[in-house]
Amino acid sequence: MQLMRWSPMRDVFKIGNDFDSIFNNFFAPDTEYASKTAEWNPAVDIYENEDTYVIKAELPGMKKDEITIDVKERKLILKGERQSENEEKKEKYHYKERIYGKFQRIFILPQETNPETINAEYKDGVLKVQIPKPQEPKPKQIAIH
Repeated sequence: MQLMRWSPMRDVFKIGNDFDSIFNNFFAPDTEYASKTAEWNPAVDIYENEDTYVIKAELPGMKKDEITIDVKERKLILKGERQSENEEKKEKYHYKERIYGKFQRIFILPQETNPETINAEYKDGVLKVQIPKPQEPKPKQIAIH
């Protein structure tokens, strides 16, 4: 058996490499597995202006007919499916991040929302849904006769 001189700095650097390995594996999972099995959720922004609530969803590479918006009870349901590109090339990927498959996002609407007044437009990979705010009853003064 051969004795090795102990070097505390070697252990410090080894711990650093171990942590790098842990974080790299955590933040960069097996994307090939994820792209085949996982649902994905498009990024959304929700904001309001004076008259409407607005939901903007990023749906790059999708066609308008691949997206559906349903309103059931007080829920706005945004769903669809992004299809993978079926290219017959024999390319060897080094890294694949884009995820394909079904998605569904559910948003709770204000109590008095009329589904007939909701409109949506899709342009350049961004879906914009505009939900008019319910009209608050205005106070009415009753004249005394």
